[in-house]
Amino acid sequence: MSKILIRGARVLGGEAQDVLIDGETIAQVGTGLPVDAATTVIEAEGRILLPGLVDLHTHLREPGREDSETVLTGTKAAAVGGFTAVHAMANTFPVADTAGVVEQVWRLGRESGYCDVQPVGAVTVGLEGKHLAELGAMHDSAAGVRVFSDDGKCVDDAVIMRRALEYVKAFDGVIAQHAQEPRLTEGAQMNEGIVSAELGLGGWPAVAEESIIARDVLLAAHVGSRVHICHLSTAGSVELVRWAKSKGWNVTAEVTPHHLLLTDELVRSYNPVYKVNPPLRTEADVTALRAALADGTIDCVATDHAPHPHEDKDCEWAAAAMGMVGLETALSVVQETMVETGLLDWAGVADRMSFRPARIGRLDGHGRPVSPGEPANLTLVDPAYRGAVDPAGFASRSRNTPYEGRELPGRVTHTFLRGRATVVDGNLA
Repeated sequence: MSKILIRGARVLGGEAQDVLIDGETIAQVGTGLPVDAATTVIEAEGRILLPGLVDLHTHLREPGREDSETVLTGTKAAAVGGFTAVHAMANTFPVADTAGVVEQVWRLGRESGYCDVQPVGAVTVGLEGKHLAELGAMHDSAAGVRVFSDDGKCVDDAVIMRRALEYVKAFDGVIAQHAQEPRLTEGAQMNEGIVSAELGLGGWPAVAEESIIARDVLLAAHVGSRVHICHLSTAGSVELVRWAKSKGWNVTAEVTPHHLLLTDELVRSYNPVYKVNPPLRTEADVTALRAALADGTIDCVATDHAPHPHEDKDCEWAAAAMGMVGLETALSVVQETMVETGLLDWAGVADRMSFRPARIGRLDGHGRPVSPGEPANLTLVDPAYRGAVDPAGFASRSRNTPYEGRELPGRVTHTFLRGRATVVDGNLA
C-alpha cells in the first residue's frame, strides 16, 4: 500500500499541516511529519486541503444519452472538479425508476473508479407524476438509494408528493423536489421580469418555484419526513426555507454555482448557453442566495451538471435545451462568489460542498473530517491560481459552459479517492 505525504497544506484553510495517507485512510495529521515515511511527497505550501467534494445533483445521462455524457466521462469531470462522490439524477433513458436501472448506474460508477456514484431514484414511474416508482425496491437494491427526485419535472400532484414523503420516511429517505408549478411556466424561456418583457420571451415567474416550496415544506412537516429543495433560485424561496427551518421542520435546500454568479441580464445576448431551468434570476436574487448560503439557510452547493451535445445548444434560443455543465468549475465559482467576497471561509466551503451534502444524502465515507482514521477522500486546491475557462480541455463529453473565456480563481491540483490519486497536478491520473 502506498503512503502519500501532503506537506504544508492549509487544512480547511487553517494553519499549515502535513497529512500522511496510508492506503485508503488518513494515518497522521500534524507538523514536521517525516518524509521517509512516504513513498510519494506532495509539496502543498499555500494550498488548501479539503475533504472530497460531494455533489447532490449531477446528470450523468447514462443510460440513453451517451452523446451528452457517460458515467465514465462525468466522473472524470467530477474528479477534475475535486469531487469524490456524485448523486446521479434519474432522468435517464430508461428512467431510473426501478432497482435494475439504479443498480446499472451504480455498477458503472464502481467500474469508472474516478469517484463514487450514488444513483438518485425517480419518485414516479417514467417521471410522469402519476404513480409512485419502486422506491422500496430501489432502496433495498445494491445501490442503496436514499434520495429520490423527478428532477427535470416537478412532482406537482400534492397527493403523490405526500405519499412519496410517507413512503421514504420508513427508511430515512429524502424527496428532492424540482420546484416548478407546470401551469405557471408553460412556454417559459427565461426569468419573468423586466428583461423578459423587453426581449419578448416567455417568463418563468418566481412564484412558480415558491408556491411548490411552500406546499412541500408544509407537507413534509405534516408527514414528519425529509424534503430537499433542488436548485433554489429566488429570494422568496430563501424566505420560505428560512421560515420552515425556524419551525424545526426537516427541510434542506441547495443552490447551484451559476445561480450564485450569473443573472438574467446575460440573456440579452440570446446565447443559449445561458438557458437553464430554473432560469438565471435577478441581481437581487443572487444577493439573497449568497447571503442564505453564508448563514446556512441554504445547506449546500450542488452543480446541476447538465451536459448537452453541441447541436442542442448551437441553435436558436427557443429550440435550445436547458442546462449547463458545472462539475469542473463549481469550486472556482464558489471561491469567487463566497470566499473572495468574505461570505464564507474555506471551512465553510468544506461544510457546504462536502459535509452537508454527504449528510443529506446519507453517504457514508464522504464528508468526513480531515483526521487520522478517516477515509482519504481529499481535494487539494491552489487558491492563488487564475485562469480563463477553456471548455476544449474539459473531461466532460459536453462543452455547454456559461464561463467560456471567463477568468475564474482557484484550481484543483489533486483529488484522492480512498487514498488513490484520481487527479495529479490538475490532470486526470
